[in-house]
Amino acid sequence: MNKILFFFLACTLLGCASSGTSTSKVADDYGYSESNPIKVGGISNGPANERAYLQRLRTVDGKSISFQRRGSCCPFETSNSAWGGMLDIYEIQVIGDTVKKILFLNMYDKGKLYAPKGFVLK
Repeated sequence: MNKILFFFLACTLLGCASSGTSTSKVADDYGYSESNPIKVGGISNGPANERAYLQRLRTVDGKSISFQRRGSCCPFETSNSAWGGMLDIYEIQVIGDTVKKILFLNMYDKGKLYAPKGFVLK
């Protein structure tokens, strides 16, 4: 019994310690798909939460990104807004790179924050 408890605790602690920077445990479409948006939560401070999250994103090798809001899409039901929610679309680009990527963020609902594939959170 003690061995099982030790194994469970060790796995839990190791998982928690790496969840802030690891990208290996998220779905391939996390943030890249409107069906799996990044949930930064907080209706009253949702836009600020979105920017704070994006400012923490880095490439795996530590390069910074730039980002620009491109609009909203994809209406959905949420208990955190009387009229429903819309996802915000952000275009991100690694500084010094020409490739641009699109991320979908949900400012209404909260969820555990991860970095999308190819990125880490600082």
